[in-house]
Amino acid sequence: MTPTIEHDAHIGRFHTRVHGHLCVCDYRLRDGVMVITHTEVAPELEGQGLAAELVRAALGHARTQGLKVRPLCSYVQAYMRRHPETQDLLAGPV
Repeated sequence: MTPTIEHDAHIGRFHTRVHGHLCVCDYRLRDGVMVITHTEVAPELEGQGLAAELVRAALGHARTQGLKVRPLCSYVQAYMRRHPETQDLLAGPV
């Protein structure tokens, strides 16, 4: 089952709710750069690919909006290292 990812641009968050648990990928925009600050999935939901789905949604949004990405979140940094197709989105060294 693929979760439904929602985007709340007012607070800078991609999120989904699974089994009552809120899973999030938070960001802020600064001068055309999406600064991704935090990704969180409840411990009992880890290992199901939910964080990856949230990050994929955030990076997809950045791409369609012409934004660069600065991943401050260690999970997003690791995700982008594992997915070379996202390297063109990087705003520069972290």
